[in-house]
Amino acid sequence: MNSPIIQLLVLAGIAIFLILRLRNVLGTREGFEKPSVPRQDESARRARAEFEVIEGGPDRDIIDNVPEGSASAEALAAMKGADPSFMVGDFLQGARGAYEMILMAFEKGELSTIQPFISEEVYEAFASVVEDRAEKGLTVEATFVGVSNLELKDATFDRDTGEAELTVKFTGELTSAVRDRAGEIIEGSTTAVKRQKDVWSFERKMGTDDPNWILVATSE
Repeated sequence: MNSPIIQLLVLAGIAIFLILRLRNVLGTREGFEKPSVPRQDESARRARAEFEVIEGGPDRDIIDNVPEGSASAEALAAMKGADPSFMVGDFLQGARGAYEMILMAFEKGELSTIQPFISEEVYEAFASVVEDRAEKGLTVEATFVGVSNLELKDATFDRDTGEAELTVKFTGELTSAVRDRAGEIIEGSTTAVKRQKDVWSFERKMGTDDPNWILVATSE
């Protein structure tokens, strides 16, 4: 065997030896190998932890309407404990509609339509004013424009009786004109919009089948 062939065989043997050593040291990769994900796992754990903090944090439905940690906030939280379906936002939306309905019924003297939603004391006070108008031959022509501002002022809850009371400040906008027996306007206007501020208190016993809040007090 001549010298060149011997040299080739020696080089080939060395090459095979090096390939085998590299395989033992580095291992092999066959096809697609999923990359290591320890950082992603850690990120996921942090994300879950942050979500749990947010989920268990302050109730936005409460603190968006009253100061956090206030007596009203504690009362609202207790109301939710007694009645899990209670939501402050839903109550305020309903109070807005109740304000229009009750105010317009009072202006028009149609108290029978709102009697189920007001207390006996409020009904008697409203009825006294309506009767006085009738005796004087006065009528009110009113149009409700809207509520420009609504604010939850106070919340109280009696844990023993389950009675909850929420006080809301309304700024209503309406046109209102008072006419005498002859139909002449003696007060107000049918076109000029006036702002009217009212503070109303609503009451309900939480945890009962009756979802309605009753108007129990009014003031300006």
